[in-house]
Amino acid sequence: MRKLVRLKLKILAKMILAKYKPKIIGITGSVGKTSTKEAVFTVLKTKFNVRRNIKNYNNEIGLPLTIIGSDSPGKSVFGWIGVFFKALGLILFRDKNYPKILVLEMGVDRPGDMKYLTSIAKCDIGIVTLISHSHEEFFEDVKEIQKEKGLLVENLKPGGWAILNFDDELARQLAEKSKVKVLSYGFKEGATVRAQELVFSFEKTKEVDNLLGISFKLNYNGSFVPVLLPQVIGYNSIYAALAAAAVGITMGMNLVEISKAMREFDSPNGRMNLIDGIKHTLVIDDTYNSSPTSVMSALDIVIKIPIAKGAKRFAVLGDMLELGRYSEEGHKEVGRYAAKSGINKLIAVGERSRDIARSAEEAGMSRDDIFEYTDVAEAGRFIQQRIEHGDLILVKGSQGMRMEKIVKEIMAEPLRAKELLVRQEEEWRNDS
Repeated sequence: MRKLVRLKLKILAKMILAKYKPKIIGITGSVGKTSTKEAVFTVLKTKFNVRRNIKNYNNEIGLPLTIIGSDSPGKSVFGWIGVFFKALGLILFRDKNYPKILVLEMGVDRPGDMKYLTSIAKCDIGIVTLISHSHEEFFEDVKEIQKEKGLLVENLKPGGWAILNFDDELARQLAEKSKVKVLSYGFKEGATVRAQELVFSFEKTKEVDNLLGISFKLNYNGSFVPVLLPQVIGYNSIYAALAAAAVGITMGMNLVEISKAMREFDSPNGRMNLIDGIKHTLVIDDTYNSSPTSVMSALDIVIKIPIAKGAKRFAVLGDMLELGRYSEEGHKEVGRYAAKSGINKLIAVGERSRDIARSAEEAGMSRDDIFEYTDVAEAGRFIQQRIEHGDLILVKGSQGMRMEKIVKEIMAEPLRAKELLVRQEEEWRNDS
């Protein structure tokens, strides 16, 4: 049945695209796809009629649903009939409000995924955020992941743009495969769209240090404009903003327009979001997903946030799934990094994360500051008891670890969980 639904969705989506001919922006990468999608949407919506993926609809079912403009009806037969009728209506009759631009996140879990997605939606602009060991369980190595994600760049429409993360070597190398124009973005000298003079802005209160945002100078071809990302932390958000700026440039927007639009950018739930915790603590909720690269980036941010004298920095790190043969080394790498980062307490959650704990101890972190739990609920209760006034707590892990349950356990307003946390929909609650 799923194969039949997938085939029908593909046919209908292709017919809709052929009729309306929207400009298509495809986004792929191991880290930062959703943040980049949101940033691109934030910039473009100020001037264009644009639609981005609904929720995390980035696979062979979700992508066509975004093109159609429908939520997934789940297991409802009548719901799917409604989706098909809506698609037929778009094909038979012209919808004058159909988007002129589609921003499509394209997820790659295994070989063949990108080929299938680009067979549905051939892109005008392709963005590659970063290529790492995520999903390596289905690939031989990271070079195979690069090859699969690189199909987005190789299959762009003539006259299109490849927008690549200059700071990531594997993403940058894809410029060699591009048959279209290339824009690069990043912090390093040589990037076409570059962030410089990065500043983290804080405001002291009686309770905790609240982050006002991140500001930087956006440099494009020697022209500069200041950019402020209010209430945003994390380097991934800055990279997302740079990618969005590059897209805006290709669409004819000037730097002032792009900078103004960026003030409305809000990081999606579960991606380095600040949440007030119990006992007047501050929680960094980065529970959407995890990989070695993203954990180390998050730890870098944790150390930059000032805390009161005597307060502690906690890193609550869950298993990183889908790393395949790189799993053991990936967890050990994170452990070594955590030990050197300057955090005060490490809580490892899950079977695989035992390698984080062991590696951190071997790298010099005191065993008295390392704690291991296999159960998320038990870890949450332990953290509740250990944190104190002014502490800063990073919570991060792969989707399958459900680390958002820990955040819910220690957030000051758990009744706002549905508003602030990831995976609060009914299907996830039923899967608890």
